[in-house]
Amino acid sequence: MDPLLKQVQDGGVIGAGGAGFPTYVKLDCQVDLVLANGAECEPLLYKDQVLMQRWADELFGGMLLAMKQVGASRGVIGIKKKNTDTIAILQATLPESLELFLMEDVYPAGDEVEMVYEVTGKRIPSGGLPKEIGVMVNNIESFVNLFRASKGIPVTETMVTVHGEVVRPYTAWLPVGISYQQAIDLAGGITCDDFVVVEGGPMMGSVTEDLTQPVTKISSGLLVIPRESRIARFKMRSEEDMLRIGKSACDQCSLCTSMCPRGLLGYPIQPHLAMRGLQASGENHLSYTLAAQACSGCNLCTMWACPEGLDPSRVCGITKRDLRDSNQLLSPQQLQAQTVDVHPLREYRGVPTKRLTRRLELSEYALKKAQFIQFDELLQANRQQNRVQPVSITQVRIPLSQHIGKPAAVVVKVGDSVKKGQLIGKADAEALSVSVHASIDGKVTAVNNVVVIERN
Repeated sequence: MDPLLKQVQDGGVIGAGGAGFPTYVKLDCQVDLVLANGAECEPLLYKDQVLMQRWADELFGGMLLAMKQVGASRGVIGIKKKNTDTIAILQATLPESLELFLMEDVYPAGDEVEMVYEVTGKRIPSGGLPKEIGVMVNNIESFVNLFRASKGIPVTETMVTVHGEVVRPYTAWLPVGISYQQAIDLAGGITCDDFVVVEGGPMMGSVTEDLTQPVTKISSGLLVIPRESRIARFKMRSEEDMLRIGKSACDQCSLCTSMCPRGLLGYPIQPHLAMRGLQASGENHLSYTLAAQACSGCNLCTMWACPEGLDPSRVCGITKRDLRDSNQLLSPQQLQAQTVDVHPLREYRGVPTKRLTRRLELSEYALKKAQFIQFDELLQANRQQNRVQPVSITQVRIPLSQHIGKPAAVVVKVGDSVKKGQLIGKADAEALSVSVHASIDGKVTAVNNVVVIERN
């Protein structure tokens, strides 16, 4: 394996969000353009802005390494025009071989397909990858981690925004393996009685009530919201209820399709036909359900477009699952054959983030930015506020699988003493896999699919 790719694999670098695709695989190609996705279009999240403002040199370093590796002549950072403070910081030290691409404040500007089209004027083939049109895309944190891996520094922490119904929203580097409860407690605690937590952004994130879950390399946001909030009601509706309501109430107005970002780009996605599929059977059923395959899961149809309060996005997701289970998915070539021209009104149908934030009932939270704070300062502030029972990070639970592909193979045993950054799970050299490292000093107290480390 190429030396840089090996460093990135051994350093445990993956996409810091989404499914966590291993970065070393993305670097194993030859393309013309390296694109850093700094759009950060999910309301309330602030991690990418922090990274660009405070670790610009490492971002640039990671991008330049990636460009050299893939033979790219052009490096671009996509960022929204509204982030003038971040833009000024980047421009002050921007290398000549890199450039900024300024984007409108709309959702979902941060979608990979949307950003590639905006920057290049080219569409990623339906069902295909950016490299097929000469582009490699990564998020901001992954480029920072790439640079660090080239210096022998593995991934042991992740940048996370904690926001919503908390005393002090913040954005910070958190050790991989601390619990959601600890991360939220560091925000001063929860300010409502009945709540749930959104993992990720309010649009594409999922809801959980299990605060014992560990922060992982792909964690980007923990948003505490009331159980009765609009977001929670949608995301917690049972699959049975959601399908039953959709079947009975959808009037085929087609607004979901009219506003679909992927559909406006010409991809073969029509959420209203997926909804129609709930009422059909036989040959018609398959033709309707196949209209869901190109869905990106951006959730705009559900949280913005549908006037009936239905959930076309989730119907599309379930439909894709069922098509996959029955081996009925179309091939990329078949999908591409159904792709049409970009809609002439696409640029006028972008959804402004401020309006989306109001629709999501998040405007009150958005008034308070989750500013960056050092982890040690978070702990100190918590000790001062909670003198009786302050947060103490005495244990981490680190999963051996935090990414797409094969889990790392554990290389430690119960009773071993480890240091922060020490290898605890080794990547499988013959599979899609990355290594995993200790995030604190301590002793290994349990080993299974998760390595538990307790401070001495």
